[in-house]
Amino acid sequence: MTISPSDPPLKDIRVLDLSRVLAGPFCSMNLSDLGADVIKVEMPKRGDDTRAYPPFINGVSSYYLSLNRGKKSITLNLKTEEGVKVVHELASKCDVVVENFRPGVTSRLNVDYETLKKINPKIIYCSISSFGQTGPYAQWPGYDLIIQGMSGLMGITGEKGGGPMRIGVAIEDINAGLHAVISILAALRVRDNLGVGQYIDLSMMDAGVSWMTYVAGNYFATGNVPQRLGTAHPSIVPYQAFKTGDDKYILIAGGNDRLFGILCKILGLESLIEDPLYSKNEARVSNKDTLVQIIQDALLKKSRDAWLDSLRDSGFPCAPVYTIDEVFADPQVHHRDMVVEMMHPTAGAIKQIGTPFRLSVSKTGLDQCPPELSEHTDEILGDLLGYTESQIEALREKGVI
Repeated sequence: MTISPSDPPLKDIRVLDLSRVLAGPFCSMNLSDLGADVIKVEMPKRGDDTRAYPPFINGVSSYYLSLNRGKKSITLNLKTEEGVKVVHELASKCDVVVENFRPGVTSRLNVDYETLKKINPKIIYCSISSFGQTGPYAQWPGYDLIIQGMSGLMGITGEKGGGPMRIGVAIEDINAGLHAVISILAALRVRDNLGVGQYIDLSMMDAGVSWMTYVAGNYFATGNVPQRLGTAHPSIVPYQAFKTGDDKYILIAGGNDRLFGILCKILGLESLIEDPLYSKNEARVSNKDTLVQIIQDALLKKSRDAWLDSLRDSGFPCAPVYTIDEVFADPQVHHRDMVVEMMHPTAGAIKQIGTPFRLSVSKTGLDQCPPELSEHTDEILGDLLGYTESQIEALREKGVI
């Protein structure tokens, strides 16, 4: 395939996506946004589990739509010999395989890395699982909630003195999907340079623990277990969310002494600037409870947006805590094309989150809507694998597709 500099970076890459629900589909959707040809394998009649998740748009799951744009859908029953044979044929024509079954399932289905490597030695095979393919927890079932808890994320999230809080989105699934993308891109570079494929064992738990970064650094240095602080920061004050007079929330980021001085002038708290209890950040951290209450009382005197205008005019870093409707009404979000609309054959006009990939030369973006179940089965079998119409119909009669 001839590729020009302005083509999508992964135009010549074909991905066989055996995954479902979130982590795997998020990975393959990002690869699709970068130009890869993604073939999504789904169960006949039922499809990806998320096709049944409400709410629905004209009978189409909005959850499914949010994770599967740009892909081609083929249905294959992997519990049949014929279905597995098709997967083997597809693997011979693909560069990457993504799957997120529990460890051991792909071996039982005969679509594991060792099997597919014999068919295509250059294949890059990425397995995403809760705890990885090895170790004492490898066979444990796991969901995003489980990993949020065991990675340490929930342990540091929540109000001071309160219980642990789950992040409001399945962040560990998404984190694993992003790390899978990074790993696949690295493996593709190795393959292009050395001509070898490889296996990627991507653990949600590993990816979650890796996000502990400076929190872990503090623990390694001091041995102190960090406590939950709500929106506050352990080392910077004031650096958190505050309620305003209209019951909305504003984020105040007083990252240094100069900024604290600006904040005090805007809030009418000039006396605090030279107060030894608050003039330096170290002192503010020591006296954070009293200082936070003083700032909170001041911010209740005006609305969120009134404070935002005054603080931004002075160059102070601040922001609203948006609700989801405010996010997608924001002019910056629209300017950056992070809300796009496309036509779906059943759902009609649908909105999608745009892609954050922005390369100065290569094209990225959204060219195809999420597929209907089995929409591309005949195309993939016929055009890519060379099946005749009668062969395809025979598979359909057997329930393979």
